[in-house]
Amino acid sequence: MTMTDPLGDMLTRIRNAAMRSKSKVATPASKLRGRVLDVLQEEGYIRGYAQVDYDGGKSEFEIELKYYDGQPVIKELRRVSTPGRRVYSSVRNLPTVHNGLGVSILSTPKGVMSDSKARTENVGGEVLCSVF
Repeated sequence: MTMTDPLGDMLTRIRNAAMRSKSKVATPASKLRGRVLDVLQEEGYIRGYAQVDYDGGKSEFEIELKYYDGQPVIKELRRVSTPGRRVYSSVRNLPTVHNGLGVSILSTPKGVMSDSKARTENVGGEVLCSVF
């Protein structure tokens, strides 16, 4: 069975693992997922991730979740742009998450980046997800 929203699947796996206080979670690897994980790591929402290669050309990302005082660092992880409804934003209309305490992750012509970096680069794009 094919997956219609691979990024949404990864975000759901992270959300579910955080609710169950798991230390690691695995998800199939792809370039877009890797770029989003890079942004999550830069912003301090996950400890890190590693790519694990298997026989037959399959590979997975093993994501290490981050906790503070026993609570997950990621309080809210929401998919904004879905395959059925794409959400685009110009640099002037970039959404703020919880008055700037959270991060929106965008796919721009200059790559996948956080909303604050998109403002400094003066570029807009597709709003993939929001994290708080």
